[in-house]
Amino acid sequence: MTHDHDLDAVGLLCPLPVLKARKRLMALEVGQVLRMTADDPAAIVDVPHFCAEAGHTLLETIDEGSTQVYLIRKA
Repeated sequence: MTHDHDLDAVGLLCPLPVLKARKRLMALEVGQVLRMTADDPAAIVDVPHFCAEAGHTLLETIDEGSTQVYLIRKA
């Protein structure tokens, strides 16, 4: 899937991946897609919860071994 912006959150621990995603999403236009890569085990729960609470759409979660890729469409 295509995306508009990348965020590398590898090496960051909770809550930093979600906080950085929130900040990056604020700069995007509605409908744009953020591709975030993270390796924090808590992100598996935190990112979907953040999207649901903020109204963003979690389009896809891709497991790439020790990292996960999250595709988030800005609400």
